[in-house]
Amino acid sequence: MKKIIVTLILTIVFVSLGFSQPPPPNPQPIPIDGGLLFLLLSGIFLGGKEVYMHEKKNKK
Repeated sequence: MKKIIVTLILTIVFVSLGFSQPPPPNPQPIPIDGGLLFLLLSGIFLGGKEVYMHEKKNKK
């Protein structure tokens, strides 16, 4: 029972310390262009491969 109470108190303390920090000055936007393009191309490639393998399996 003591472990639960200690864990609860420590969690509340650390969460309150995290929220009490001021935000950083002038946050820079995160560029997602390259990662988004890579994700789109890899999805197209994997989808095409799955369709090709499915068609190849069904023809036999």
